[in-house]
Amino acid sequence: MSDRSLDRRTVLRATGLAAVGGLTGLAGCSGGGGSGGESGDDAETEEPTPTPTETEPPTETGDSGGSSGSASFDGWFDDVDNYDGVVDETGSDSVTVEVGTEANGGYYGFGPAAIRVSAGTTVTWEWTGQGSSHNVAAEDGSYESELVAEEGHTFEHTFESTGTNKYACTPHKALGMKGVVVVE
Repeated sequence: MSDRSLDRRTVLRATGLAAVGGLTGLAGCSGGGGSGGESGDDAETEEPTPTPTETEPPTETGDSGGSSGSASFDGWFDDVDNYDGVVDETGSDSVTVEVGTEANGGYYGFGPAAIRVSAGTTVTWEWTGQGSSHNVAAEDGSYESELVAEEGHTFEHTFESTGTNKYACTPHKALGMKGVVVVE
């Protein structure tokens, strides 16, 4: 991972934690303890636990899906504000990704931004109808949908080969409308 992306994420997380810590202190919930398992009155100020389906991206050298925690897909998600790890959908025959989710300063996101699937899985992209016209275009040119703005429109692609598949919305790529399908 580049120092730049590490610094950006570190700063964003630290800023968020500082804001939460500041609010907790102002609310008078700074309390004692810290390592105990007591829930008490200030349980609602704790950070949420990530869902068990979210995993770290695979290593850059082995696209088969190991969990290293240090990969950034060669900086593919550096300008994507809704990337929050890879959602594990392995074992599913089909997976749906929303097109036009709120991200990157408007409706310029895929939801989720990154998924992990088994070989032979069909991914269906479904348009939310939000934002302007969007498409789904593989970086390697292996698939591309038409440009559409209609809610409910769908585009499908079945991923037969293992590897990392980067894709984007062509007109909004510069805004950060990007996604990844990792195939195991």
